[in-house]
Amino acid sequence: MPATPRSDPAPLSRGLMPVLFIGVFMSALDTAVIAPAIPALRAEFGIDNRQVGLVMVVFVLFSLVSTALMANLSDRHGRRPVYLGSVALFAAGSLMIALSPSFWLILVGRAVQGVGGGGIIPTASAVIGDAFPPDKRGKALGLIGATYGMAFVLGPPLAGLLMLVASWHWIFLANLPIAAIVLWLGARVLPTPVAQGARPPLDLRGIVLVFVLLCALVLGITRIADHLSGLLLWPACLAAVLLLLPLLLHVERRAAQPMIPFTLFANPQLATAYGLTVGAGFGMGSVVFLTSIATGAHGVEAAHAGFVLLPLVLASMVGSMGAGRLLHRLGPRTLVLAGFALLGLGYAASAWSGGGLAGFLVATVPVGLGVGVVVGGALRSIAIDEAPPAVRGAAQGLINICTSIGTLSSAAAVSALADFNGGGAHGFGVAYAAVALLMVAMFGLALGLRSERSALAPT
Repeated sequence: MPATPRSDPAPLSRGLMPVLFIGVFMSALDTAVIAPAIPALRAEFGIDNRQVGLVMVVFVLFSLVSTALMANLSDRHGRRPVYLGSVALFAAGSLMIALSPSFWLILVGRAVQGVGGGGIIPTASAVIGDAFPPDKRGKALGLIGATYGMAFVLGPPLAGLLMLVASWHWIFLANLPIAAIVLWLGARVLPTPVAQGARPPLDLRGIVLVFVLLCALVLGITRIADHLSGLLLWPACLAAVLLLLPLLLHVERRAAQPMIPFTLFANPQLATAYGLTVGAGFGMGSVVFLTSIATGAHGVEAAHAGFVLLPLVLASMVGSMGAGRLLHRLGPRTLVLAGFALLGLGYAASAWSGGGLAGFLVATVPVGLGVGVVVGGALRSIAIDEAPPAVRGAAQGLINICTSIGTLSSAAAVSALADFNGGGAHGFGVAYAAVALLMVAMFGLALGLRSERSALAPT
């Protein structure tokens, strides 16, 4: 049997949020700060754009692959050792990158970072499910969700400042004191799991199959997005996914404690939530190309394009924290419906160029609010409430995997639709009209969620 947390949630919640927030913020921040370092990496190691793109691909791949493993280990051995171990791995990868004499060792460091980062967020969410009472979970999950917006806002200027006064190495060295604080605080406040007898054997076959399947999926999607041999690579990756998926189902149904508990999908609420999470990831990932509309349709200079997303990012933070506060009173169904309605409205308005730059900036606000709501705590709350406590970590890990699949797919789909329709402002306008329709479809899917309103007032 897996390790389980202590039974009294109220005392456990005290002092946990700084540990969880700082750890998640460190992981999210490192995704945001890598972009300013790319020119410096390219110059120092003499690499081309295709090679430097591997810095992101490797991190995403190993983060995605490690999510299922770390979530499973947290269900087996408790949240505390897995969360602290994930933070330690992230710090080790950061140190490896900063001290690396070659680009290929940087990729190894990014892989180690990805393995650690893949365990931080789902484990932190599972800790909230274990240690916080239901009326407090929404605020906690909303705060965790808001860290992404904060990282997006603070990451690039912090990275630029570090490179101005020091070098790109310090972008990664800065993670070491942050990780040390998390490890020190976590060792003091994270609940110690209580062992519950003998554990079932580790699902080694499931680990291998999940790794290979996700590698094929991520490689195919990212290569198409980059237009690098996509026409040749995609059929092979698609064939591998189609062959491996039924094999994984067969293996996991017979495992004592499967790496991916597909029994979770037998719960209609969880199955719907995971489908919505893919859509939420797609909506979040589609934000990336909004700057192309700003430059192509509204004359914004490429050097200033990132600034047009500031209203969106701030709105995302507000949406995430606001949804967390309202979650207990309104219920996840109402918030998810509102989130996808906002995304559909915002993306449809963004696709229309008649409002000028001011209209475009206004249109990005509902996009930000919608992203904050759907990627915040509502869907994670469903996974916490519906999944058995013994597989709560795995249920949160699936949220991360589905989000990543949606995010990666959005990059391929939006760019392909834009190119197919001639590229430029018109092409991206058509692409974002299609994204808006998908968000409307997600709204329809969300109608299948159970309608629940708590009688308790928010605190």
